[in-house]
Amino acid sequence: MESGVFIAVAIGLILLLLIAGMPSNPLKQAGKLIVKLVVGAIALFLINAVGGNYGIHIPINVPTTLISGILGMPGIAALIVVQKWIIG
Repeated sequence: MESGVFIAVAIGLILLLLIAGMPSNPLKQAGKLIVKLVVGAIALFLINAVGGNYGIHIPINVPTTLISGILGMPGIAALIVVQKWIIG
């Protein structure tokens, strides 16, 4: 299986699980998602500021911010692994 297909399937499954597990109050969940998005962006900024000396640079965009915000440190670690060993 190609790596692009594998990544797309994994992201689709994660999104499906997130949508299926949402409680009934969508406005509250939207607020939490926005807070997580901001925290993820700040975390990526700090990783880029410190990791620049070690060759680590993760672009700050919506998908990477959501991954780092929702998954936390494991998500950031996964992004670093993808950046270093899969992308190049």
